[in-house]
Amino acid sequence: MRAKPFILAFGVFLALFGGALIWFQFFAYYERLEGEGHVLIQGERLPVQDFEGIDAPTSPLKLRACFRVAEGTAPDALSIFPAAEDAEPLVAPFWFDCFAAEEIAAGLRDRGVRAVLAERDAPYGFDRIVAVAPDGRGWMWRQINRCGEAAFGGDPLPEGCAPKPAD
Repeated sequence: MRAKPFILAFGVFLALFGGALIWFQFFAYYERLEGEGHVLIQGERLPVQDFEGIDAPTSPLKLRACFRVAEGTAPDALSIFPAAEDAEPLVAPFWFDCFAAEEIAAGLRDRGVRAVLAERDAPYGFDRIVAVAPDGRGWMWRQINRCGEAAFGGDPLPEGCAPKPAD
């Protein structure tokens, strides 16, 4: 048996498999969210423009959005909401370049960006966070909360957590 055809076939298989793996990891499940005119924060509407977002039904953590607070909205529109504790944006796929998690996190650390809890347990164990910079740029994402970490990790729920709903 000659090795050359086998090696060639194996190389083609690896290239196809690698391409499929990359496609499913970074592109296949995401859905574009566009045209939103507002972002809900604890039931209140924050008018926005230039909304661009992604989400996927496969994981609550895939939500990412970028927007600008609409002109005419008070610059301190988020000041009426309590600050989100431990807000930490997760990295977005490389092709969704308006959401720079490192830049947002740096703004949160130096207090230039204000993050608020927009919705708790949406879905259970995950909080939706909205953050806005002084220049009006804004971002939205979901992150796991302490109840979700315990529930999905198999640990006892901390005090104050609702029981995990049945699947």
